[in-house]
Amino acid sequence: MFVKHILTENFWQLEPTINLANKTLKQISIMKKTLLTLFLMPAMCMAQTMDKLPENPQPGKCYVKCVTPDLYKNESVTVVTKPASTKLIVVPAEYKTVTETIVLKPASKRLIYVPAKYKTVTEEIEVVQSSSIISVVPAKFSGSSQKIEVEPAYSKWEMGDKNPECKSDDPNDCRVWCFREYPAQFQTVPTSELVKDASFTKNPTNSKKRTVRKQVEISPATTREVRIPAKTTTITKRVLVKDSYVKEKKIPAETKQVKKEVLVKKGGLTVWEEIECELKNYNLLPILYPLGSSVLTSTAKKIIDNKIWSLMRDKPFISIEISSHTDSRGSASANQQLSEARARSVVNYLIARGINSSRLVAKGYGEERLMNRCADGVTCTEKEHERNRRTEFRVLSSY
Repeated sequence: MFVKHILTENFWQLEPTINLANKTLKQISIMKKTLLTLFLMPAMCMAQTMDKLPENPQPGKCYVKCVTPDLYKNESVTVVTKPASTKLIVVPAEYKTVTETIVLKPASKRLIYVPAKYKTVTEEIEVVQSSSIISVVPAKFSGSSQKIEVEPAYSKWEMGDKNPECKSDDPNDCRVWCFREYPAQFQTVPTSELVKDASFTKNPTNSKKRTVRKQVEISPATTREVRIPAKTTTITKRVLVKDSYVKEKKIPAETKQVKKEVLVKKGGLTVWEEIECELKNYNLLPILYPLGSSVLTSTAKKIIDNKIWSLMRDKPFISIEISSHTDSRGSASANQQLSEARARSVVNYLIARGINSSRLVAKGYGEERLMNRCADGVTCTEKEHERNRRTEFRVLSSY
């Protein structure tokens, strides 16, 4: 009993110490968990960041983050702007000219004692036979139009700007992805419709006749006969060989080819493309335009093929910005319009070569980005001005 009392009394004396020890152990456990969390967070962040980087990167290489574009194919729609019809052609009658000998006085006999007796008669001869006259009423058309969808509606993901109040070190943590839809584009094509087809009427014409007077023998001579030769005349007349008729000519329909884009495969996946590092910056596209023009020469098209088209063909997910600049001569508004037209010329040529328009951006900067001192009012040589008249390109990233 004494021992039990001593142990119980000592236990109550040690209870504050034991409680303090337990509290200390709990604090140490919490500190261990906190340190473990702080140790693992960089590794987790690094793992998340590494998931977004390209696999097996090569030292000294540059990579651009791309979003696979919507895959389209170009189709041509044939629009009938004028339907097929019939044109009636009148083929005139065909004649041939014949010569006919008309006996005005037949051969006879003259008698020495009793001459022959005659009488005069009148006879009508048809010299132009009757034919037909054809009148044609042409076909009638009415105006109309047809609405063609030349660019289908599409949608894509777009990233917004970084939230200025974001406290994360990762710039992508506070950006919002928005799924935006863009309406379809239509084009109205003028057409015509056949109201009434061509027709014709056929009216006969009268023949032409000629009156001929001739003598007819009443009685021959009765005594010694003396032969009297016949008297003749030659007349020319037109004889109908083939009557006039209507020949039909089929007029083919007039059509117009309208190009439109058809969505084949939906894009939106994130991929990485390895590129030359300098392609991320503006690169000079050494093409020369005619003065004041945006028309591409054959030499310029070859340069575009070698510099841009082959790159976009080999890298099917990258997007390219085409930027064009002018020198300071002329008005700023005219230079801005000219630079935009020249950038669009390059983009339109690449689209015609099969590059999808969603992968191309055309920008004109006019005289805003001069590369030397040759601003308005500064005297410069033609070589110095030429340096500012340039077209550049660069690879865009999806960030």
